[in-house]
Amino acid sequence: MASVLEQSLHELAAIAGEEGLVANPSACADYSIDGYAPQCVISPRSPEAVAAALQYAAQRDLAVIPCCNATMLSTGNPPRRYDIALSLREMNRVRACEPDDLTASVEPGVELNAFLQVLNRHRLWLPLDPPGSARATLGGLVATNRAGPLRLRYGAPRDMVVGMKIATPAGKVIKTGGRVVKNVAGYDLAKLLIGSYGTLGVIVEINFKLYPMPARRATCVCRNAGIEAAREFRRKLLNSPIDPMRMALLDSGGAGMAQPALDATGFEIWLEFGGSEAVLLRSMKTVQEISKALGLEACAIEDRLAEIAWNRISDFSSALHGQAGQVIVKAALPIGAVEDFVVLAREESGKAGSPLACVCQNGAGIVHVALLPQEPIASLPELVAQLRKAAIGKGGSLLIVRCPSEMKKQIDVWGPPGDDFVLMRKLKEVWDPKGTLSPGRFLGGL
Repeated sequence: MASVLEQSLHELAAIAGEEGLVANPSACADYSIDGYAPQCVISPRSPEAVAAALQYAAQRDLAVIPCCNATMLSTGNPPRRYDIALSLREMNRVRACEPDDLTASVEPGVELNAFLQVLNRHRLWLPLDPPGSARATLGGLVATNRAGPLRLRYGAPRDMVVGMKIATPAGKVIKTGGRVVKNVAGYDLAKLLIGSYGTLGVIVEINFKLYPMPARRATCVCRNAGIEAAREFRRKLLNSPIDPMRMALLDSGGAGMAQPALDATGFEIWLEFGGSEAVLLRSMKTVQEISKALGLEACAIEDRLAEIAWNRISDFSSALHGQAGQVIVKAALPIGAVEDFVVLAREESGKAGSPLACVCQNGAGIVHVALLPQEPIASLPELVAQLRKAAIGKGGSLLIVRCPSEMKKQIDVWGPPGDDFVLMRKLKEVWDPKGTLSPGRFLGGL
């Protein structure tokens, strides 16, 4: 396979441009996945060039893994094959921004933070706060459907995309949806690609619907809550007339991600509200009333400290990056099961002798658990399997976001496929019949 690729380098350079092809081992090593490095990296600058590169690879049975800033390459099973890293970093233009229509069109390599700065000039917003947001690109966010605590009010990328262009291994660029919020009726192919982790096609342009920025924002925290008080607080708040933008439940380990000098012994509940002064006053008053009824103390957080805290809560996994042997899992659960799952995670990790930290989007049913062993623990795969069994038993699922490469040989990152896997396999066969895109990386080895 290596000789075939070496013979093809000049043809790939003709597609991506001489400056868009890199084949030296040190540069390729930057795109390694679980010990597998590509033999070249190509960086096309147009949708047509991406489609041509995919078609070329499919015709020659070369495996391609698309990426931007590589913030999510660690998530997924090891690739069966990996010949070409398809970098979309050069496709980084905001193609259109229509403030009056509340829409914008961007290329996949645009970084979220840079896009937010563009929107800020118009007092507009794309309300996403995902893990890795400092470097996350919009193409990567849409491909993985990644979202943070703002999901509570605004949803995930799936809820914000109104249209896309997609390059396929057949060498085509497919357009789906449009640039307006209300599109014509029909099959929504965009939804099919969002969250597919680059296994069906490569997103080469995205049309987003935008939101007005809140007039004001305010954060408060309820500290040292027991788990039952945290459960009851969540129930009362979600059944109240107020509408928080973000809500997070942190244990004493996860709370360290929110504020460096935090002296918490129980759980913390963080809340952010947005709107007019009257809305904020009413929201804070309601939080105070609920807290008082449960014997909790709620206090407001100064804006600058609140911003730091929310950045750490949203980017929980990045804040822990660099700790050797760490395992981070993400459970997606019915909202009512969040607190029980946190208790179980504490119990099981205690039995295994592994410290942990939890950050929960308790209003959206998302729980991130970081297992932080001080030394290698052979039973970590078994511990993760227990957590997965518990998540499935509660009607949810569990994804391993990050773990040592050796661990992926013992446990599947995604877990068992669901009843819809037969349909997923058929879609893969139609969209990518030769398995050109990210082979083996996705659910069920797709």
